[in-house]
Amino acid sequence: MSVLKHTPRVLVVYTGGTIGMIKDDESGALIPLDFVHISDHVPELKRFRFDIRTVSFENVIDSSNVSPEIWVKLANLIYDSYDAYDGFVVLHGTDTMSYTASALSFTLRNLGKPIIFTGSQLPIGTLRSDGKMNLITAVEIAAARHHGNAIVPEVCVFFENKLYRGNRSSKQNAEFFDAFRSGNYPALADVGINIRYNYAAIRYPRSQNLELHCEFNTQVAVLKLFPGLSREVMMAIISIPGLRGLVLESFGAGNAPTFPWFLACLEAAVAKDIIVLNITQCFAGTVMMGHYDTSLAMLKMGVVNGKDLTTEAAVTKMMFLLGQDYDFAKIKALAQTPIAGEMSAV
Repeated sequence: MSVLKHTPRVLVVYTGGTIGMIKDDESGALIPLDFVHISDHVPELKRFRFDIRTVSFENVIDSSNVSPEIWVKLANLIYDSYDAYDGFVVLHGTDTMSYTASALSFTLRNLGKPIIFTGSQLPIGTLRSDGKMNLITAVEIAAARHHGNAIVPEVCVFFENKLYRGNRSSKQNAEFFDAFRSGNYPALADVGINIRYNYAAIRYPRSQNLELHCEFNTQVAVLKLFPGLSREVMMAIISIPGLRGLVLESFGAGNAPTFPWFLACLEAAVAKDIIVLNITQCFAGTVMMGHYDTSLAMLKMGVVNGKDLTTEAAVTKMMFLLGQDYDFAKIKALAQTPIAGEMSAV
């Protein structure tokens, strides 16, 4: 008796962004593509013989306008469609793609299916667009299974020829096609003639029970240190009414000025139960608080070690933790503990 082969089902979600634009024949202007007819514009998708469905946000958005409300909308859409599909592809503008991918990695816990974010630097309707290949490959990865299980059950970013863990990615180039990098974690797959998966780097769920946690608290600020930062600027930030979290982009391995006024400002923030999360402003590397004298004072006063978090992951994780019903001590502990593969354990 023959066994029927499973036809992979993939849902493509278009939120907005450069990839979804085509040139209008009459005006010559770029207009949003109707993704219901995506196979008309990317006929190569038919050759997969997958069951590919599409859904588009009613009001597509430029990624510069992405907000936590969009993260919640997208997470709910995937959660509600989860049982019907083997994988998901999210078409998203590149500028904030890593923020959204990071947010979803915290929101959707025990994920057992791929959610592949992709986009393009050139609209899919232009002659040299990188959008077609990004979309085709993202769909193939979203559908990829081995012995009935998803090969990459993670929230990922695929761009050019690299698949990255979403909460480890950052946009690093506004001009070239290889726009994204992952400074502190290896690629989950390298794409050339073949797709070579880095199985040792892929995170697999401990439980198959998908959980949805959609609460975010946006009372968070980011302060990037620079020579000449004034006390007035820093005081203005930590005096923001209702501020709950401060992501501090420090120098090198977590170093900061030792000026008395600077340390006094940080101490005042910590005293007000503001979570101060110390991450490096370097693209790669990790915070080692106490390794140098310039970070020892911060460690002693209770500044949290953000280790090798990206800014995107630090911001979204902070918003996520503050949105949960956790006490101050638990938030502080989880801020420096990996919960979705977003940071190294040590």
